[in-house]
Amino acid sequence: MYQNKFLFKKILLKTFMPILQNAKKALRQANKRAVENMVFKKAYKDALKKARKAVAAGEKDLTEKVRLAQKTLDKAVKKGVLKANTASRYLSRLSTKVATPKVEKKAVKKGTVKKVAKKTTKKVAKK
Repeated sequence: MYQNKFLFKKILLKTFMPILQNAKKALRQANKRAVENMVFKKAYKDALKKARKAVAAGEKDLTEKVRLAQKTLDKAVKKGVLKANTASRYLSRLSTKVATPKVEKKAVKKGTVKKVAKKTTKKVAKK
């Protein structure tokens, strides 16, 4: 997972250098944390993309990709890169796509219009 770490370090080069020693250390720490966050963020995004493509294509190793996506989402939540509710939402949407079978859409003739029954509501007079 840390193989892309060196690519991200090039992005984080700052144009200024702090003068105080504690500010220098804070900058080093911030860069290190930002690299870690980018690595985990890229990992879960790639896993989600692969799983969504597998669902769309109907691949056989679908469950393995969904499991990997869940694993990377959980790791991102544990590291604080992603909120728990967001990860839950991503996983829920992915699992509903996996659970629902593909339904072929039927061609609708251009001249036909479907009629929808309108609801009538009665207004209740206040006394």
